Amino acid sequence: MGTTPTPQPPDQPGTHYKRPDWFTRNVMNKLMSGLTRLGVSVRGSRVLEHRGRASGKLHHTPVNLLTIGGTQYLVAPRGETQWVRNVRNADGHLVLILGRRRQISTATEVPPSEAIPVLRAYLRKWKFETGMFFDGVTPDSTDAEWAEAAPRHPVFAIS
Repeated sequence: MGTTPTPQPPDQPGTHYKRPDWFTRNVMNKLMSGLTRLGVSVRGSRVLEHRGRASGKLHHTPVNLLTIGGTQYLVAPRGETQWVRNVRNADGHLVLILGRRRQISTATEVPPSEAIPVLRAYLRKWKFETGMFFDGVTPDSTDAEWAEAAPRHPVFAIS
C-alpha cells in the first residue's frame, strides 16, 4: 500500500478540497447520518467516527463504503477533507457505524497509482452523488486522465 503523504490544510495552495454547500452540510449530511445511525444503509453508507486533530473531539461524517473483492475502501471525492486529515493523524484508526454496529478499523492510504481501479468503481457507483467533484473525469476516462486526477482524491483500504 505505501506511506501516508504529509497532509496539507485545505486552505493551503495546491491542496484539492471542495467544500460542501449549505444544503449538503445542513440537510443531506444530517439526513444520511440519521438514516445510517438508524441502521439504514443507502448504497453502502456509513457514519465515519474520527477524532479531531486539535480538539480531540469525536466527529461523525457520512461516507460511502465501497467493497471490491472483499476489501472495503473509503474514498474522499471532495479531496483533502477534515476526515482525511484526522484519519491520517490518527494513524488510520477510525470507527464505521451502521445502526448499533460499530466496526473498529484501521485505514491504510492507497497510493494514487494503485487507487485508479477503486476510484473508477467508486465513481461508477456514486457518480450521481459525487461526479461533480471529479472535474470531468468519468468511470470511462483514460488511464492518463485518471493518473492526473487520482492524487486529488485520497483512497483508504479498511482492515
